[in-house]
Amino acid sequence: MAEPAPLVELLWWRGCPSWERAGEIVREQMEHQGLGGDALSLREIRDDREAEAAGFPGSPTILVDGHDIQDPGEASGLTCRVYRLRDGRISALPDPADIADALAAASASSESRG
Repeated sequence: MAEPAPLVELLWWRGCPSWERAGEIVREQMEHQGLGGDALSLREIRDDREAEAAGFPGSPTILVDGHDIQDPGEASGLTCRVYRLRDGRISALPDPADIADALAAASASSESRG
């Protein structure tokens, strides 16, 4: 019996211009790992109440099995998020390698439980 794929969510805010490209990057990494990019769940964060309830550190936020792909520090609310790339630069988009590592770790974890 096949192990369940990790739950991959992209939390976004309408005021953030980079969330759609972030979704494309996540889907690409999911496809590379054989998970199928259509399994990406999108969740719009519409107001401060939703942001607080979700612990939303800004848009885009990528969660794999409920875990952020990069430590966001404090929750920020309705804002655009910045990521630190592996080469030290700051970006509005996450490093694809961070997404790949989070997906691989979640898949390995589900295999070890099975």
